[in-house]
Amino acid sequence: MNAQVVNARPSPVPSPMILLGVNIDHVATIRQARKGDEPDPLRAAHECEMAGCEIITVHLREDRRHIQDHDVHALARFSQARLNLEMGATDEMIGIALALRAAGAAGPQAGPQMVTLVPEKRQELTTEGGLDVVAGLAHLKHAVTRLKAAPGAITVSAFIEPDARHIQAAADAGFDACEFHTGAYARAFALAGGDTSLGTLAHELARIADAGHRCRALGLRFHAGHALNYQNVRAIAALPGLAELHIGHAIVSRAMFTGLRAAVTEMKRLIESAGT
Repeated sequence: MNAQVVNARPSPVPSPMILLGVNIDHVATIRQARKGDEPDPLRAAHECEMAGCEIITVHLREDRRHIQDHDVHALARFSQARLNLEMGATDEMIGIALALRAAGAAGPQAGPQMVTLVPEKRQELTTEGGLDVVAGLAHLKHAVTRLKAAPGAITVSAFIEPDARHIQAAADAGFDACEFHTGAYARAFALAGGDTSLGTLAHELARIADAGHRCRALGLRFHAGHALNYQNVRAIAALPGLAELHIGHAIVSRAMFTGLRAAVTEMKRLIESAGT
């Protein structure tokens, strides 16, 4: 009789690598303080790429407070990483994304490869919450359809709260991905000092984990971002099925002391070590 293996355990299946999108808006914020040429967001993008980031994220706001149109054109043409353009779901912004994609389709670059639709208020300092996909379903469905009809297609992500209603609405609107707003988690982490037994931290982390499960069950990619930093990122990066993290302010802030390449390298190290 052949020997039988008792209680054999399957070999572990490695988790897919989480892609890091570095938001370089605040490189442009520093430049716009003097309305000059330095620091250059394109050079910042190249530094991030040298550190191994896979995605460059920029938010072209209606009021052009930091990133300018010429920045997006330069990044679409010369960035080697995938370009993720955050924007409001307006005719102006959709037109810009489509024009960039059409111009790039004829050359070696075809950015933006991804668009993330976000809510936008002129008076806010930064994006304060997720997109209301439920209330804006018809409009957003039309916007998604237009973007996905671009040459080569554009991946379209919804920046939303980790809420079941908005996840279902995002699927109904035709989005490819949901980027969950992690601001409430970040606030809870700070208040609890990272201790999941205190306050609402465990609850907020569970909300994002559940949202990730729901969006993946609907065939959408699971992304996350907002207010993530070197202290709180590992718990989010350890969530099952997470495909992308989009982080900006913390990396640019750290870069003031270490340089941008080192700041990105350290964030990637923390993300990659999250499952260990």
